[in-house]
Amino acid sequence: MPSITIAPPATFPGRNSRVGRALNMSNRFIAIVRFLGFVLWTLVAMGPYLVLLAVKPQACIGYARAYFARVARICGFRVKVRGALADAGGPVLYVCNHASYLDIIVLGSVIEANFVAKAEVAGWPGFGFLARIARTVFVARKRGGAATERDALTQRLKAGDSLMLFPEGTSNDGNRVLPFKSSLFAVAELTGPDDKPLPVQPVSVAYTRLDGMPVCRALRPFYAWYGDMTLAGHLLAALGLGEVEIEVILHPPVSLADFGNRKALSNHCYDVVNQGVVKALAGRLDGPVTAAH
Repeated sequence: MPSITIAPPATFPGRNSRVGRALNMSNRFIAIVRFLGFVLWTLVAMGPYLVLLAVKPQACIGYARAYFARVARICGFRVKVRGALADAGGPVLYVCNHASYLDIIVLGSVIEANFVAKAEVAGWPGFGFLARIARTVFVARKRGGAATERDALTQRLKAGDSLMLFPEGTSNDGNRVLPFKSSLFAVAELTGPDDKPLPVQPVSVAYTRLDGMPVCRALRPFYAWYGDMTLAGHLLAALGLGEVEIEVILHPPVSLADFGNRKALSNHCYDVVNQGVVKALAGRLDGPVTAAH
C-alpha cells in the first residue's frame, strides 16, 4: 500500500488507529484496474480531442465534460447535483471550494468551464500535460501578481470562456472551507457585450458517502489532498476504495453589482459555499437532486 502522510509533520498512523483501519479499506488491485481504465480511456479520447482543439477550440469544453463524466464512472464516483447552472447566455465565473485534484474530475463532469490553476500544476507529470491541453488558465499566485492574474482571466472571459475558480488559493483537508482571496474576484468587474455584469455562481462540492455510509473525518483524507501527501500514494489509495457519493451544490448566481465591491462579493460566495459544504457533510441537504452520472 502506498504511503500517505495525513498531516505534516506527523507520520502515518498505525494500523490500529481509526485512519489506519480506514487505510485497510483501500484495495490496491481495484486501484490499479481503475487507474489503467483511466489511462486507456484518456488515450482513446485524446485523438478526437486534439483534432477538435485544432479545428474549433471553443467546442472542446463540451467534449471535455463527456470525457470527465466517463472518468468519474471509472473512478467509482457517483455525482449528485442540486440546483441549476446559471442561464447566462455567455461566460460565467464559477467559484468553488477545493479539497483536491479529484475536484477537477467531479466538477468537469458537471460544468462546462475551463479551470484556473496555480502555475506549478503545469509542470506535474501527466496531469500537467492534461491540464495544458484542456486549456487551463495558469496563474502565478505571488505577491504583486494580482494585476497579471486578472488580465489572464479577463482575456479568457472576453473570449467567451466560462471559468472555474478556486478562491481559497489551495486545497484543504475537506472538513472546512478556507477563507476566499478577494483579489481573485477582481475579474468580476468585467461586463459582457451588452454591458450586463458577469454572472458569478458559487458552487459547493463535498464527498459525503462511501458505499452508502457517511464519509467520516477518518476517511476524508482519501479525497482531500493537502500537507505533504504524495500525489501517487494519495491517488492509488483513493481509487482503491468503493463507490463514493459526491454532492455538487449549484447556488444562485450573483454579480458584483449586487454587492458593490469585490470584498463583499467574496464574503457572500464564501458564506454560501461554506454553508453548502457544512450541510452536505452533516447530511442535512434538502431540495431536488439530479444524478449527473
